[in-house]
Amino acid sequence: MPIPQEVIPRRKLYEELVSRIEGRIQRAEYRPGDQLPSERELMETYGVGRTSVREALFALQKMGLVTISGGARARVRAPTAQSLISELSGVARHLLSQPGGIEHFQQARMLMEVALARHAAEHATKGQLAKLASALERNRSAIGNEKEFERSDVAFHYVLAEIPQNPIFTALHEAIAQWLLEQRETSIRARGSAQAACRAHERIYAAIAARDPDLAEKRMREHLTQVQRYYWQVRRST
Repeated sequence: MPIPQEVIPRRKLYEELVSRIEGRIQRAEYRPGDQLPSERELMETYGVGRTSVREALFALQKMGLVTISGGARARVRAPTAQSLISELSGVARHLLSQPGGIEHFQQARMLMEVALARHAAEHATKGQLAKLASALERNRSAIGNEKEFERSDVAFHYVLAEIPQNPIFTALHEAIAQWLLEQRETSIRARGSAQAACRAHERIYAAIAARDPDLAEKRMREHLTQVQRYYWQVRRST
């Protein structure tokens, strides 16, 4: 049988240049802190125009691989989980604005935080439990101060994201907390929501401290379900 034809799309010049420079960064030919060659040197080395060079550098900056400031040469930076997640911010805001977008992000948060609560019950050290207890106390003390309560609420959940000691979880937590900022600011307006959230945090902490992963998972699921209920309650009323 004849082999079906598969057309390989031609890459733009700047995309090829991005691939070449990225490869040199991965091979440690350019290390974090190193300056890349000047625009003119890149043009001469790769036989491309200034526009392609600038497009390539901009793409590398968006990837979190280089920084560009003023008229200085681009400098290689160490990629981080934060730079990876920040690349998704524009797409996330677009998805949130689509029908069902908020529900999708609420579900994503639910799945991640339920898993984090379970992991904490199974693996948290004494020091991490003490840090979680301290975050809980700050959250309890902030009742009545809306802005401070929001900050301490996020901080409590952030400690859970720190427990696996995986930078991807903390970066995801920070991103989702920002993307769902409108949810948090809306749900806190529901009467009794702050007190309910704090009680939920107390139950989550108790389950984690008791080393009961099933209960920790259940308590977190109950908490986030309640937050979602408050959010939609306020949205419907306004």
